[in-house]
Amino acid sequence: MKSNLYKMMKEMVSRSLESETGHICGPHCLGPLTFHRKVMGALVSLSQGARRADRTGVTFRHGLVFSSRPVQPRERVCLRVELCELTWHGAMRVGFTNVPPIARALPSLAIPDLTDLPGHWAAPVPETCCLPGSELEFWVSYGGTVYFSNANSRQHKLLKGVDLSRPLWAIIDVYGQTCSVLLLGSEKKEFLGNRKSCPARQRHTSLNIDNYVNVSQICDDSHDSYLLSRPANKQTSDSESVEYCAVCMSQEACISLQCGHQCLCLQCANRVIQEFGTCPLCRQNIKSFLQTKRPSRADRN
Repeated sequence: MKSNLYKMMKEMVSRSLESETGHICGPHCLGPLTFHRKVMGALVSLSQGARRADRTGVTFRHGLVFSSRPVQPRERVCLRVELCELTWHGAMRVGFTNVPPIARALPSLAIPDLTDLPGHWAAPVPETCCLPGSELEFWVSYGGTVYFSNANSRQHKLLKGVDLSRPLWAIIDVYGQTCSVLLLGSEKKEFLGNRKSCPARQRHTSLNIDNYVNVSQICDDSHDSYLLSRPANKQTSDSESVEYCAVCMSQEACISLQCGHQCLCLQCANRVIQEFGTCPLCRQNIKSFLQTKRPSRADRN
């Protein structure tokens, strides 16, 4: 039975950690927005949940990245420049494509390599707007015109003629003096309020369930039902000291993290690993956790 429980936990955590990010969490949510994890330039390295793109090497090219999902007209894609190499001329290029990003060999430049192909539109951003720490946003209007703006200027027209008849993905070319950009999210202004992208869930590329669950600490067969489902309306006596999960505040904290904090229930531990990967109290990375508490006899009945 213990082996069956472990298999069930492994499947549950695996599905949780490897779930895709295409969810909508509410009517004002545009969905998660990151850089595309499988389609990028030959010298691009992604980090921070595929929100940061760094161009490595000693060249000014091979820095193409795409949005992870199509963006809507008037959805403003927000970026921050993280690093620059001022020995190069020119800065990042931004634009859109209605050619779905698929795993393939990419050209080294957005301009003219991509823009010479049908379904691709991109334009350079002025160097003065791409210094380290600079934040900017770009979008396409319902008329097919691409604009950009930064904190110190009004909107500027970059190009026109974008075909809106098919879904559009954002293009960012980490080009020239721009070496690293951080995708801050997106926002779309509407009559009844603004809609924004939500933080994308972290995706663990190499999943090993044994790094997260210590099998020797799993309760015996009589406690299987407790591990998988615990009532939220638990009643306790005054003499019993109970600490509740720091996330849901309704279930007993029975999971001890590597940092020493016992602050999560099993279900929330899976969620925290998936979405954040850090302890909710001290923010240390979660590399393992242990089941340290067993339910009382009253809880099991």
